[in-house]
This record gives sequence, C-alpha cells and structure tokens, in this order.
Amino acid sequence: MKDYYAVLGIDSDATAGALKNAYRKKASEFHPDRNTAPDAPARFRDVQEAYDLLSDAVKRQEYDENRRRSLLENPLETARQIWTTYMNKVMQ
Repeated sequence: MKDYYAVLGIDSDATAGALKNAYRKKASEFHPDRNTAPDAPARFRDVQEAYDLLSDAVKRQEYDENRRRSLLENPLETARQIWTTYMNKVMQ
C-alpha cells in the first residue's frame, strides 16, 4: 500500500487547499518535460495517482480507513514502507 500523503509531502489531516498546492508543486517538480531524471515519469504518475485518490472525499475516507487498519493488521510491512518513504525523502 502506497503512502499517498508521503508522495505529496503532506500530513493526513491536510485541507483540500493544501492538497491541491502540494499536488501542483510535486507535479511541476516531476513533470517529464521539466525533469530529465530517469525516475521522473514514474514519480509524476505516483503524484497524479495520489492526487486523484485524495481529492475525492469518498475515496480519501476509504483510503484513510484502510491505512488505519494496515497499521494494526500488518505493522511490520507498514513500518518498512514508512521507513523507505522517509529515507527516500531524506536522501533527496
């Protein structure tokens, strides 16, 4: 399970406005026309996927519920994903 909040660099309690601003910033950063890094297209798709899900109130609520369950049902996998996301952000 991807951590879409981490993909956009926002907290899980971010407002719709903060979500949109983060999306615009990340989309601009990773747009393949502006970023020639080999992983830019994949990261751009991740940003788009994250925004599509989190901008829909119903999908976001379902995602948040699933995210909470994952922390309880599969803590080691969730911890690994959180740690990987954190380290990727630190290494940038």
